[in-house]
Amino acid sequence: MDDTTERRTTERTPATPPDARPAGRAKTGTDGIEPSSGAGAPTAPAPATEPSAGPPATGSPAAESPVPEPYLTELGAGVHAFIQPDGGWCLNNAGFVTDGDATLVVDTAATERRARLLRRRIAEHGAPAPRTVVNTHHHGDHTYGNGVFAPEATVIGHAACRRELLAAGHQLHAVWPEVAYGDIRLTPPEVTYTDELTLHAGGTEVRLIHPGVAHTTGDTIVWLPRERIVFAGDLVFHGGTPFLFMGSLTGSLRAVQTLRDLDAVTVVPGHGPVTGPEVYDGIERYLRFVGELAQEGRAAGRTPLETARRADLGPFAELAESERLVANLHRAYAELAGAAPGAPLDVVAGFRDMTVLNGGVPMACHA
Repeated sequence: MDDTTERRTTERTPATPPDARPAGRAKTGTDGIEPSSGAGAPTAPAPATEPSAGPPATGSPAAESPVPEPYLTELGAGVHAFIQPDGGWCLNNAGFVTDGDATLVVDTAATERRARLLRRRIAEHGAPAPRTVVNTHHHGDHTYGNGVFAPEATVIGHAACRRELLAAGHQLHAVWPEVAYGDIRLTPPEVTYTDELTLHAGGTEVRLIHPGVAHTTGDTIVWLPRERIVFAGDLVFHGGTPFLFMGSLTGSLRAVQTLRDLDAVTVVPGHGPVTGPEVYDGIERYLRFVGELAQEGRAAGRTPLETARRADLGPFAELAESERLVANLHRAYAELAGAAPGAPLDVVAGFRDMTVLNGGVPMACHA
């Protein structure tokens, strides 16, 4: 990335000393990635079974089934997405932009192994070592791997992304302690912005846009205007249920409109396969469905869990992670009660209700 940036309300904050904390034993498994030639139809990699890092926590189905390895798909000249099937909990997407002289990475991964795999694939592609990492938000599956690229790369994100990452700490360890995360050194953004920031990865223009509070308080849309490619982060789940618990229902609807206004041809979701702008229609319908359920349930005096249990998901039953409905209702209820977008909710209660809605089985994390 060159030294030229156009920024609005941008600040540079001193890097926080990394917090080295090994977690669990390292997983083994294949590291193969199947490349593809299409933006929306990658060649599916053959599933690879990863042995468990040890017995999972009681009741957790994590590590019970084979998980396909990540793969690269080329979206345009110098632009690749790093897709992690099946896009479920903690199996996020990342990507990189390069012009052969400079490389910018969008998000990392939930484990050291997967982040190092991303770094290795960038090198095997012939791209220079990344000098910039952009985080689309603070959740650990998008930021835990930052330390694999820093300090050689500067980490950039929204000001709230930095704040929330520091406050959350080793957030994924608390939810899924059985996962072999590796050596996770929390590495928050050291360059932050508040509204918009334009970067240049060599000759490629990369615009960072904060859509307001949506999936989280510190979301970033990564927009490549010349290529008409957008990395949407977790504003978009393709094939999975949106997750609003730490953000805003009304803000998520506004964020969908922001994405529409960009007029992208190719959309890299935070989870799930690469798609096109048609994905926004289903997300908007789901968000409005949650809003209607919340209004009806709250008016009837039902709790979010009671409302979720009574709900007919209809076409949304096809989405993975359907248990997120109750967490989304917690957020919608809070907003109806006058809570500010992104105001903290009871995380323990939210995940407990998701477990109940999931048949009493904790959500699986295969990272």
